[in-house]
Amino acid sequence: MAKINFSLTADLDEVISAIEVTGQHVTNIIISEPGVGKSSILKMLEEKHGDAYDYIYVDCPVKDMMDVAASIPNHETKSLEYYVSSLFRLDSDKPKIIMLDEFMKAPKLLSIIFTRLMLERSVGDKPLPKGSIVFGTSNNTTDGVGDAMLAHAGNRVCKIHMKKPNAEKWNAWAGANGVPRPIRAWVAMNPRALASYTDGDQDDNPYIFKPGMQGQFVSPRSLYLCGFYVSNKDKITPNMLAAGLAGTVGEAAAKSMAAFVQLEEKLIRFDEIVQRPDTVTVPEDVSALIMMMFEAVDSIKGQDDLTKYMTFVNRIRNTEVQAVFFTMMIRSKPRVARYNQAITKWAADNHYVM
Repeated sequence: MAKINFSLTADLDEVISAIEVTGQHVTNIIISEPGVGKSSILKMLEEKHGDAYDYIYVDCPVKDMMDVAASIPNHETKSLEYYVSSLFRLDSDKPKIIMLDEFMKAPKLLSIIFTRLMLERSVGDKPLPKGSIVFGTSNNTTDGVGDAMLAHAGNRVCKIHMKKPNAEKWNAWAGANGVPRPIRAWVAMNPRALASYTDGDQDDNPYIFKPGMQGQFVSPRSLYLCGFYVSNKDKITPNMLAAGLAGTVGEAAAKSMAAFVQLEEKLIRFDEIVQRPDTVTVPEDVSALIMMMFEAVDSIKGQDDLTKYMTFVNRIRNTEVQAVFFTMMIRSKPRVARYNQAITKWAADNHYVM
C-alpha cells in the first residue's frame, strides 16, 4: 500500500467545508495562533449561504450567565421558567449557525452551559431548529494567551488545527479584497512574515507572533489593517504612516514596508508598459519588478492586455519574478490566463521553476 503523508492541519477552505458537512452533529473547535482568520469564518459562511440560516456570534470571554439564559419566576405556577437570550434568535424557525468565538477562554460556568449546546444542540432546555450548526474557535494552548480545555470536555468535540496561510495564498486573497499593492509586494518579498512559530527554526524571525511576546507582529489580520494606512498615505505625513505601520505589524516589518510604499511612486506604470512592451525600460530592482507585477494583475482586463504585458515579462532576466507573475495570474484571473498563448508558452518553457 502506498504511503500517504498528512499534515494533520487544515487550511481555511477545508475548515469551512468540515463545518458545513459535519457541523450539525459535531462541534468543531477551530484552533490557530492569533490573527490567522478564525473569526472571519462566520462571515464567510454567511456570504456563502445567505438567508438560509440565522448567523449568531458569541464572544465567549465577555459573556455572563445572564447574557445566555436565566430562570425567571412564574408567580402563577410558583415555579421557575427558563428564558433564553434573544442572542440565539429562537423566535425564528430558521436553522442557526452559531460561532462560539474564543470558546476556550469562556468563564467556567458558561463552559458548562455551552457544553449542552455543543452536544445536544440546545440552549439549556430550548432546542435549536433542526439543521443548526455549532462551531467554536480558540488559540493554541501553546500560544500562552489563556486557552484551556479539560480532557473530558475536549473528548466531546473535534479540535481542528488550522494552518496559517503562506504568502502566496494570502496574496491571492488580499488581491481580491482590496489590499494595496505595496503590502502584497512586501509579503511576496518577505514570505517569512507569514511563517508560524510552530514551524520550528523561527527564533530569528523578527516579524511573527511568538508565545510570551508583548509587541505587535505580522499576521493576516494585521497586514489587512495596514492597508487602511497605505491607501490613505496622501492624507497623513510619511512619519505618521511609518508610525501607524509600526503600531500594527511591529517595527521590523514597518521599516521595510514603508520603503515599499515610497518605491511605488517611482515605478513604470502599467499603461506605459502595455503601450511600449518591447522598448520600455526593465528595472533591475527585484522589489520594483514584484510591485509592477501586482499592478499588472490588478489592471489586466483581457487577452490583449495580457499578451502585451507578457512581452514585457519575457524581457525580465529574473525567472523567479516571471514565475511570481504567472502564479498570480493563474490564481487571480484564471479565465484570462489559461487561454492565453503567451502564458501557455511561458509555462511550457519554464516548467522547472513552478
